[in-house]
This record gives sequence, structure tokens and C-alpha cells, in this order.
Amino acid sequence: MGRRQVLPILGSGLLLPFLPAEARAAEGPQPSEEYQTLLKPDGTTVRVRVSSLQKSQVIRENLSNSELRKWLDTNGDLNQ
Repeated sequence: MGRRQVLPILGSGLLLPFLPAEARAAEGPQPSEEYQTLLKPDGTTVRVRVSSLQKSQVIRENLSNSELRKWLDTNGDLNQ
């Protein structure tokens, strides 16, 4: 294999990161999961699967952090 055969392959490999996103999207399947962005009380955001939100259930509304910690401590032993 000569230089004239190797250089085009090498050059095209270095140009792949500069291709637009639409051209790179055809490379592989994208996950079909939908995500929803939620805002936490401290102002940060978190991405959560929509399916997880639909499966979730409210155990108790208006729960303070200290009450949640106590509930997790008492019910956390069941998972071990």
C-alpha cells in the first residue's frame, strides 16, 4: 500500500468529527426514550425518563427533607 492509498483514508478519518449532526445521525440507532427536564428545589435541573414519571406514585405530599430521611432510614433496610 502506497502513500497515495493511505493518505485519503487517513484524511477522511480526521474529517469525520467536522461532519454536521444530521450526517452523523445515520451512523447508528438513537435511543427512543423520551426525557423530561424537571427543576429541583435548589434550582438545578435533572432529566428523568417519561416512563419513570408515569410509573411513579405519590406516597405522601408535602414531605419535608427530615421526614423523608427518617422514612428512607426505616424503609431502606427492606431493600438489603
